[in-house]
Amino acid sequence: MRGGGGRPKLRTAAATAGVEDDGGGDGGRCRRRRRGDGRRAGRWKWGEIEIIASRPRAKRLGVASAPQAPHGHRIDLVSSRIPIEASSRERLHPRSSFGGSTEPPCPTVDPPVEKVEMGSQGVIAGGAAGVVVETALYPIDTIKTRLQAAKAGSKIQWKGLYAGLGGNIAGVLPASAIFIGVYEPTKRKLLEMFPENLSAVAHLTAGAIGGAASSLIRVPTEVVKQRMQMSHFKTAPDAVRLIIRKEGFKGLYAGYGSFLLRDLPFDAIQFCIYEQLRIGYKLAAKRDLKDGENALIGAFAGAITGAITTPLDVLKTRLMVQGHANQYRGIISCAQTILREEGAGAFLKGIEPRVLWIGIGGSIFFGVLEKTKSILAERSSRIQ
Repeated sequence: MRGGGGRPKLRTAAATAGVEDDGGGDGGRCRRRRRGDGRRAGRWKWGEIEIIASRPRAKRLGVASAPQAPHGHRIDLVSSRIPIEASSRERLHPRSSFGGSTEPPCPTVDPPVEKVEMGSQGVIAGGAAGVVVETALYPIDTIKTRLQAAKAGSKIQWKGLYAGLGGNIAGVLPASAIFIGVYEPTKRKLLEMFPENLSAVAHLTAGAIGGAASSLIRVPTEVVKQRMQMSHFKTAPDAVRLIIRKEGFKGLYAGYGSFLLRDLPFDAIQFCIYEQLRIGYKLAAKRDLKDGENALIGAFAGAITGAITTPLDVLKTRLMVQGHANQYRGIISCAQTILREEGAGAFLKGIEPRVLWIGIGGSIFFGVLEKTKSILAERSSRIQ
């Protein structure tokens, strides 16, 4: 419906279950519905732009600051936040001069179906991004591992820089898919719970939870990969079989504590920096980010986080590659031994290739991630 002041008023539509009449007894009016947590959510029409958001968030946005989208599109601020093409029947229709309404019934979205669809998109995008990064940058990762594992006076081997790539990809694909599949819905839920000024906490927490969930696959993958990078085994199946025979099943989770000590802060910090930079950039540019801008922000977030967490990565590498020799009894023992025998500088071993690897990797990962999500969302909207 339209007001008399020249500017169209916001029109709400139901988005979830639990109908509550909007009042007035006008059958043509849309009705608002309550979400499961009691807060109202729905669609707000602004001219030809449809905005889906929780009622408090839409109120904070206001008409003047409503995000812009191409003519006849809608912007989802509750879930994917990706512009999805709206059908012609979802657009604003003029009211009849006889007092009735020519508007069709308000469109609704089935939240469970939408969440499953968005979750599957995140899983596919995460898996694709992880595989691309590992394939492109594996030699740099191998060099970094050998530098960190080398003790004073040891020589670095430069052959076999792709050793263990196949087995690593077999683990990275599901691990990356699980990470993004857990991170995205957790992030959305936390952003709904926290006020906007605490969005960084939501991103930090979601990153750590995603890292913890994917660690069950990432740790065995990392153990096999790094031992093959050190030329301990020739193939990934042989590595798994011999590790279990000599060290037991727990050998596949060697250095699990140090892995969590490194990766939970790493995932939390990297994704927090990335998300916060994207938010700030969007506000400054007043538009959605382009593919190159997402990649550039991902590179910066990865490089900074990689440098910060290098000492933790050194500890993790030493614990994972020691095998059944058990030179280090744990994280503290490893840190004390390195400090005593090699000095504090040893904790920064491999920082150059690590920053290069994760910086470029962040660029590729986030660029591929956002592009894949966009493609899947566009394809889904065409099917619907």
